[in-house]
Amino acid sequence: MSQETLLCSAGGHELLRGVVESSDDAILIKSLDGEIAFWNAAAQRLYGYSAAEAVGRHVGMLVPPELKDEEAGLLERIGRGERIEHYETRRVTCGGRVLDVEVTLWPVRTRGGAVTAACSLTRDITDRKRAERELAALYQQQRHVSLALRLMGVSEVIPGTLAASRYLPSTRGQGVGGDWLDLIDLGAGRVGVVIGDVMGRGLDAAVVMGQLRSAARALALAGVSPCELIQALDAFTCGMPEQFVTCVYLEADPARGTLTACSAGHLPVLLVGPDATVGALPVPIGTPLGVGGLPHQQVSVPIGPGVTLALYTDGLVETPRSDIDAQLTLLTATLQDVFATAVSLEEAADRVLEALLPGTTAYADDVTLLLVGFPAAPLATASVELAGETASVPAGRRFLVRVLREWGLKALEDVAPLLVSELLTNAVCHVGGPIGLRLWRSARELGVEVADGGSPRPRARIAAAEEECGRGLLLVEALADAWGTRPEATGKAVWFTLRTAPDAAECAVSC
Repeated sequence: MSQETLLCSAGGHELLRGVVESSDDAILIKSLDGEIAFWNAAAQRLYGYSAAEAVGRHVGMLVPPELKDEEAGLLERIGRGERIEHYETRRVTCGGRVLDVEVTLWPVRTRGGAVTAACSLTRDITDRKRAERELAALYQQQRHVSLALRLMGVSEVIPGTLAASRYLPSTRGQGVGGDWLDLIDLGAGRVGVVIGDVMGRGLDAAVVMGQLRSAARALALAGVSPCELIQALDAFTCGMPEQFVTCVYLEADPARGTLTACSAGHLPVLLVGPDATVGALPVPIGTPLGVGGLPHQQVSVPIGPGVTLALYTDGLVETPRSDIDAQLTLLTATLQDVFATAVSLEEAADRVLEALLPGTTAYADDVTLLLVGFPAAPLATASVELAGETASVPAGRRFLVRVLREWGLKALEDVAPLLVSELLTNAVCHVGGPIGLRLWRSARELGVEVADGGSPRPRARIAAAEEECGRGLLLVEALADAWGTRPEATGKAVWFTLRTAPDAAECAVSC
């Protein structure tokens, strides 16, 4: 069949023939067996074959070897009368160059409706596909950088604290964002918890997130209070152009049964009780970081053993088709249901995501969820108030020895009294006034804390040869497993911990 006859059978005429020949898209007609019957000028430009060279040959000359079965399948579908729109595949030129192409195929019919051939319109999308691959590579690179920043200072496994976290990066746009979370072992049985969200997307947001996470961890380890930490991050963020960040920092002290928190515009933290009741922590939301002008407030609330904190970013509760208040209500109800039946925090985290984001793997924003559980209270605690006088040093030492014997920790009777003497002596010499001595025992360590009304927090230093003081904290640093200081409402506290030798029952409690 000639080209002219085939055009006529397809309803063509001279005008149509001129349009086809002048088209920028390669147009060819092939029989259902694959024999090429028509070949326009654009097909010659695309593939390099003239019409005389192409017509009469099998279309397989344009198909890469690995796609031969694909071409046969397309012809079979055309034979059934299907129309195939914008099908992306690959084709080969006469010089052997492989092209990415988009093909639209439709059946050519006789007047009676029988399918006799296939008409193919082909467009070269090689440049577009190359740009897509480059964009995908850039996306992967940025996502790798974002995840590397997010994992800088990986959240610790903290004895006595259970945690499960989920991070699902956005699948749209630039794909990387500014969500972050962290767990920080503050020592003395205390745990720092922080979660934040840098508004915006892209590598810029990820870099700011990495800076804020590192700054928050450093400030927390320095022993600053939650309010001081948030205020410092706010000042840090104000120095960055056009940054808007929400963040909340909590300091949990299960030994005392207290939780202190400060929020900078972040979504409410939910507290799940051991009976699966759920409520929002009464923490003032405050203004986001970077806004400036208004102070942030911290609050302290009691917590009991067996509680779990649920922290999250807006990607979990904000969707284009739902109201955020309704989603927060759903999150609360889901947590109640999950913790009534879940056997672990990992299972609980998975079930929360399934309920809040059902049946989707596409996320318009980063999704971050952190569950932190405090399953056990200290095995024992003891405390005593001492006067700010020299006699309080031996009195505190005697109190410590008596408690160690009651707790079956005689192995620590040499080092613990020596260290508590140093801390009590410092409090008497440098501050005076009432002194609080508090002891606690967990499944893995003994904790000792000395609190007084002084405001400057001590630090270890190298004493000069002629000095009579300045060596006590070096001794504490050398002999204790951990030590540190922290501000109190009426002064400061200095603490140290010593590892105990847990028996099998204690190991079971810690696990």
